[in-house]
Amino acid sequence: MQRLKQKYMEEVAPKLQEELGLKNKLAVPCVEKIVLSIGLGEAKDNAGILDKVKVYFTQLGGQSPVVTKAKKSIAAFKVSAGQPIGMMMTLRGTKMYAFLDKLVSIALPKVRDFRGISDASFDGHGNLNIGLKEQTIFPEVDYKSVDKTRGLAVTITTSAKNRGGHTAKEEGKLLLKYLGMPFKK
Repeated sequence: MQRLKQKYMEEVAPKLQEELGLKNKLAVPCVEKIVLSIGLGEAKDNAGILDKVKVYFTQLGGQSPVVTKAKKSIAAFKVSAGQPIGMMMTLRGTKMYAFLDKLVSIALPKVRDFRGISDASFDGHGNLNIGLKEQTIFPEVDYKSVDKTRGLAVTITTSAKNRGGHTAKEEGKLLLKYLGMPFKK
């Protein structure tokens, strides 16, 4: 069993159940999925970039990404409908916990001048959105294979709800804090 999943089952879930005053174990908030996405605006001119990015993006999440395509044509950006403009993948289960563990314990501490994640990164439903400027902070990414540093968007979706005097944002933050996510003080 993954280290972080085991920590959730044995330590975090009982602690959250007691702190939030929940009677049912199934009502305790948990991480449902993690969505990783990369925008590749230059893919409209150079299709070879998709193959390069797909290699390290696959290593990063442990599964093959989906190529996202433009829904509409936008003349100002020289994009026509159906052109590839990015990649994304949805992680669940074991891969999700493995990525979250890697993000919290290895990648975020490597970010220069990192002081913690802001409360403003949460939406009203208890989900956390993080934008990373470099993909090279992850150990899987080989520096030699990277032609250009690209950003990465990480969305951590939780099952937090508004209940019993707590907002979904507070429940989501509490869950991720107990899982080791560093927040600003």
